[in-house]
Amino acid sequence: FEQTHREVQALLDADADRSGPPVELAKDDYGYSWLVSRRAPDQLPELVNDLHAVNSAMEVNGFGPQLLCSLVGFTDDTAAGGTGRRLALVYLYKRGTFYPFAPLPGRPQHRDNALELQLKATLANDLRIEGDLSRWFPLWGAPGL
Repeated sequence: FEQTHREVQALLDADADRSGPPVELAKDDYGYSWLVSRRAPDQLPELVNDLHAVNSAMEVNGFGPQLLCSLVGFTDDTAAGGTGRRLALVYLYKRGTFYPFAPLPGRPQHRDNALELQLKATLANDLRIEGDLSRWFPLWGAPGL
């Protein structure tokens, strides 16, 4: 895994247009390992390319069965007058589906289910949304959230 991490990091860090920190390895409170790529808000297509490259490299190197999900985290920036609220769009690698995850600020391990369902309806025509709500797992402590 460490060798694959180094290969993925070298691949993504070779992007000459990349700004910000390189890809980093992080662990959450539950012991899951995450490869974290941070991009500016206007670099969403590049972030999607990063996620695809990471998932592909992990699969090619035999880690496909261990891949749980990818997520793209968003924050309502308080410096720009926002609330600091966080939201993630989660991609379930093995199912090829997406779902929103909206933790409630100031309420540990509580979700904004109404916002998640609203986003489900909003994104339904653009993404393959996971229809089985029991698979909308919370990602408490995931890097980027």
